[in-house]
This record gives sequence, structure tokens and C-alpha cells, in this order.
Amino acid sequence: MTTLFQKTIKLLVGDTSPQPLDFLKMPTNRQAKQLTERQLINLESEIGARLFGEVPKGHRREFFCLDERTWIWHEEWLDEHKKLQVMTTRYEVQEKGVLKVQPGPRYTYLEGEELNNLLMATRLYYEQVAREVYHRDPATGQKI
Repeated sequence: MTTLFQKTIKLLVGDTSPQPLDFLKMPTNRQAKQLTERQLINLESEIGARLFGEVPKGHRREFFCLDERTWIWHEEWLDEHKKLQVMTTRYEVQEKGVLKVQPGPRYTYLEGEELNNLLMATRLYYEQVAREVYHRDPATGQKI
């Protein structure tokens, strides 16, 4: 694998060696109440939704890490005819790069500014989720 791709994988899925990101398994302030995976995704998605600015009134936005190689961007809104519009984009981290999957079906590998934007979004996501959901320093995994 190329160094750039290795860095991309590390940014998107985190460092897979057993160190600081192990804390992402359970929020320390809620250990008495076991949260389901879906509940954790919902908490993380609330943070992910804010990464791209304010969610327009009448819109619903989600952005979250589904598993170690899959990111989801989902938006819903009512158009001018009060018809529900839905757009879900899945980003799959693969050996060749990051595959963007949209309805249609449309499949493209990210590159350039779009890839850089996703990398920045995933980094911000990890930092904010670590602090706000798990109450950990994203760099060290230590309690804050």
C-alpha cells in the first residue's frame, strides 16, 4: 500500500493497533447503563450532523462511522411540493481508495478536494465523538 493510502485509511478508520482508539467501545459516563450499538451510533451521528454547519430547518442529517471501513452520510427533507427527499451516501474504504456509493447506482472513487473534505470530516468526527460521547482525549485516549 502507498503511504498516502495508508494515511487515508488511518484517518478514516483510525489506528487499528490496540491503543488509544480502544476507548471507543463504551462511554465511561454511562457504564451502568449498557448502550446498544444503535444508541451509540445515534449519539455519534448527532455530532457528525453538526460537522458540516447548521442543519437547515426541516432537514434531518446524519453522518457516522458504521464500521471500521464504512461511513454514512444521510439527509432527508421536504421539497417545495412537500415530497420527502432522501439522499444516502456510503463511503467504503477499500484497498484502491475510498469508494463513494450513491443511489442510481453511482459508484466513484474519491479524489482531490472531495477526498480531502472527507478526511477532514472524519478527523473532526473522531475528535468530537471522543470528547463529547466518550469523554476521552482523542490523541491519548485518556479520560478528560
